[in-house]
Amino acid sequence: MHIRGDHAELVVGGRLDVRSAADARTVLHSALDAGRGDLVLDLTELDSWDATGLGVIMGAHRRAGRTGRRLVLRGVPDRMQRVLVATRLHRILAIEDDATAPAGAAHPAPRPVTRQHPHQHPQRGG
Repeated sequence: MHIRGDHAELVVGGRLDVRSAADARTVLHSALDAGRGDLVLDLTELDSWDATGLGVIMGAHRRAGRTGRRLVLRGVPDRMQRVLVATRLHRILAIEDDATAPAGAAHPAPRPVTRQHPHQHPQRGG
């Protein structure tokens, strides 16, 4: 795993897992404590994360709130986006949409369900 950047934006690459969690936590907490405003976490170079890595992200999110900041995830790879949706963490974390994707592609709107009364017949053209 590698992290580069400053107290305003960090780029995380490689694997964020049990082996790299302690180092990642230290860097994220230092960046949060040193800056102001949003801390953008660019994940475009992230290959994978495990539950421990996701825990580091959530811990940084909580610490950001305590320091009056906001952690913003940018460039979340699709497979990791699916994990965030499955765990409903996408509702808690601030996630920027990919600038190259169409608006709403990361979070497609649910399709409306239309129900027809069982005795109702569709209108016929005439």
